Amino acid sequence: MTAFAPDWLALREPADAAARAADLVDTLRAHLPGGDLVVRDLGCGTGSLGRWLAGRLPGAQRWILHDSDAGLLERARTSLPSAALDGSPVAVEAEQGDVTALRAADLAGTSLVTASALLDLLTKAEVTALATAIAEAGCAALLMLSVTGKVELSPADPLDPALSAAFNAHQRRLTGGRRLLGPTAVDVAATAFGRLGATVVRAESAWRLGPDQAELQRQWLEGWVGAAVEQLPELRPVSDVYLQRRVEMAAAGELHAVVHHGDLLVLPPSLGAAA
Repeated sequence: MTAFAPDWLALREPADAAARAADLVDTLRAHLPGGDLVVRDLGCGTGSLGRWLAGRLPGAQRWILHDSDAGLLERARTSLPSAALDGSPVAVEAEQGDVTALRAADLAGTSLVTASALLDLLTKAEVTALATAIAEAGCAALLMLSVTGKVELSPADPLDPALSAAFNAHQRRLTGGRRLLGPTAVDVAATAFGRLGATVVRAESAWRLGPDQAELQRQWLEGWVGAAVEQLPELRPVSDVYLQRRVEMAAAGELHAVVHHGDLLVLPPSLGAAA
């Protein structure tokens, strides 16, 4: 799994929070069983999703954070809110390990599985195995902010389509013997859960970056262009000038970017009949 710098995760957190489909949480609340909740957050990073979600769910909650990075886990463990939507206590613990290895037995007793910006980093086999584990455990899932491959930059530039295509190809690259899903992850996951009898509710969750987010625009552009050039090195002669031009526009408050993502709410048959 890819490691992410805490500074980058902190920079993107407000954009993530604004993008997430809050309507899915409304639907989730209506279908969660009563009693205390056990929530497992997969690939938790610094705990961004937990900070956003715990206070939106009622009842006492026990959050179990999963990540392969011990440093990120410790940051996350100490940063979640202490109270739920109705003031009930929120307890937090951490488990370091590979989230792709989790199976139904590991999820026994779990009410909800969550993840943010994770599915696109997985393979088809890994997503299918995760869907199977969640379905067999009979828990709900809220899987947010998976890239879908669509980027809209305003004003447009003639190089935008070529860079976008190369970036999307990079997201689907073969690395370490694993073929990543990238922009196809939401479709693959929705299909996998649907075949297992779950109710799947989809929603858009786009970053909408404007003049007040110039630093996030800059760092996102550097990563976006860098990945595109890594995938298609022949873009390098024009990419440096393109990136400089775009970063200058961002600094001047002249650039707007919409980076599309997708969210999934998954309800097992026992919860999803009336969704």
